[in-house]
Amino acid sequence: MTRWNVGRLAVLGSAGVIAVVVGLVVSGSAAPSVLGDPGGLVRWGLPVVETLSQLAASLTLGALVLAVCVLPRAGAADGSGRAGAAVDGRAYPATLTLAGAAASAWTALSVVGLVLTYASVAGRPVGGPTFGSELGLFVGQVSLGRTLLGVVIVAALTSAVALAVATPTGAAWAAALAVVALVLQAQTGHSSGATNHELAITSFFLHLLGAAVWIGALGALAALDRRLGADVGPAVARYSPVAAWCFVAVGVSGTVNAALRLGGLDGLLTTYGALLVTKVVLFGVIGALGWTYRRSVIGRLTTPDGDRAPRATSLLWRLVAVELLVMGAVSGVAVALSVTPPPVPDVPVAEPTPAELVTGHPLPPEPVGAAWFTEWRWDLLVAAGCAAGIVVYLRWVHRLRRRGDTWPWYRPVLWVAGMLLVLWATSGGLATYGHVLFSAHMVQHMVLVMVAPIPLALAAPVTLALRALPGRRDASRGPREWILTLVNSRVGQFLSLPLVAAANFAGSMIVFYYTDLFRLALTTYLGHLGMVVHFTLAGYLFVNALVGVDPGPHRPAYPQRLLLLLGTMAFHAFFGVTLMGGQVLLVPEWFGVLGRDWGPSALVDQQRGGAIAWGIGEAPTIALAIVVAFSWARDDERTARRRDRKVERDGDVEMDEYNAMLSRLSQGSATPRD
Repeated sequence: MTRWNVGRLAVLGSAGVIAVVVGLVVSGSAAPSVLGDPGGLVRWGLPVVETLSQLAASLTLGALVLAVCVLPRAGAADGSGRAGAAVDGRAYPATLTLAGAAASAWTALSVVGLVLTYASVAGRPVGGPTFGSELGLFVGQVSLGRTLLGVVIVAALTSAVALAVATPTGAAWAAALAVVALVLQAQTGHSSGATNHELAITSFFLHLLGAAVWIGALGALAALDRRLGADVGPAVARYSPVAAWCFVAVGVSGTVNAALRLGGLDGLLTTYGALLVTKVVLFGVIGALGWTYRRSVIGRLTTPDGDRAPRATSLLWRLVAVELLVMGAVSGVAVALSVTPPPVPDVPVAEPTPAELVTGHPLPPEPVGAAWFTEWRWDLLVAAGCAAGIVVYLRWVHRLRRRGDTWPWYRPVLWVAGMLLVLWATSGGLATYGHVLFSAHMVQHMVLVMVAPIPLALAAPVTLALRALPGRRDASRGPREWILTLVNSRVGQFLSLPLVAAANFAGSMIVFYYTDLFRLALTTYLGHLGMVVHFTLAGYLFVNALVGVDPGPHRPAYPQRLLLLLGTMAFHAFFGVTLMGGQVLLVPEWFGVLGRDWGPSALVDQQRGGAIAWGIGEAPTIALAIVVAFSWARDDERTARRRDRKVERDGDVEMDEYNAMLSRLSQGSATPRD
């Protein structure tokens, strides 16, 4: 039996090539250049290769996502001790092989794309006696060349890992490598321009990621149809919500990209606007097709006996074939858009201010009054994560209540409040001024590590997830199984130990601010994102170790918890006092050259930030101490009630034994001595 249905993949690739060629003809982007024309091979070949490369990347990531959380596995224990459901399971090893093969094709196409990109940038045809040496300089010394070389290397590593692993954990590591390549790819093209740099790059990455998982997973399912057997029903049903989230991600990121590059409704009248409208229409067609088989076909793919339903399956693959055709066309139009000049050109500011040279943004107005709440600079990835977190949490609560289970009303309120705090700290006034004022950055830091984690931990998201999410019995890993895997892993257990959580909570501040990590967080978006994730997670683990209800290691007794809290806060105070007395400016090439004409000097502002680090910790500390004391009192009350119930049921055995002991002692003392 043939391993893969190559014909369906050919439909996807052919539609992409045809669409990009038509787009190039319509836009005229492949016309010869007046100066430095690289030739027709480069002008036409580069967009075609980029289209095929993106489709290969999508197929790689999509197949890996199927292995991570969608496809059932046969002959593997699910770790629950229960009998697993009868599954076919033949598609699981095949999808890893498919991912490895697709990543190999991605690697080869990326190499060709690298060569053609240099020829296009240099404005010269491929070949010639010095072409090889010039290409070497391009990949060794030019940022774009190094980025493209990084994509080649990571794609090759993804191929090797995908072919070597056989479990969901291994597939997850391979998928993480593929995402790294998408991160590198997001730094090329229109999104790397000077205007709204971070927003453009993050929206482009979210667009790439959503499209890759959506298109690639569907293409992999279609290619593996002959090996799915009776697993087609569960596989497609599990893919459907993944596709829905990808649809939202692509729609939101596409809207942000369009707003950045069109410059207004007049931009729709340009060639770029016409291609964008075409892409939006095709996007809507894909959504309609997905909605059709989600509502009308998925529930009929499996018979009551658990077998494959031939008629419904045939209808499904006909719809999928049309969807893959449209998806390929969308990919081609997207590449044509990437080589078409947008109405808003990506050119540097003509006369940048010192703040624009350093931060990439104009200097915001002086932070007076409501400016902390009216100035916004959106971090799209974190904002999307906060919005998704709120939606998912509320859906879980609704699922519990719909089946008759209870969940305290205050926990959703706490969760929403925590998410909004993270949103404000990363996209609101704290984010805007945290880039130009050390004191504002310190407030942002304190909100992320000390304030927001309190309501987030008290909302008990892990406990809610374990109660609301259904378990699987076919040895695949759904969201519930992945949460249990992470919580019960050695790394998860170690990081959640109270002493380790406290050391991470307090000690990482020293490591962050007195090493190059602080500079990395200011100068790169990945460093900034790492800072947000690390300190929010560190705060959650610390709060959960003290007062949380989510699963974790054995928590110490309440007196020890109070001592741990006070000791950690004392360390925070020491850190703040150190900054207050410091006479050396941290990252002077950033905070010292912004050209601010308002506010204190950079060093005075840094010392003010130390006072904030010292003083802002008091309110969260008091709040945590109150919660610990309240939990301590409730625990004592529960212990007393349990003892009272035991006394009512069995009598006060301990008191009776104590009285008997006293009686024996008194009798012994009353016995006369010889």
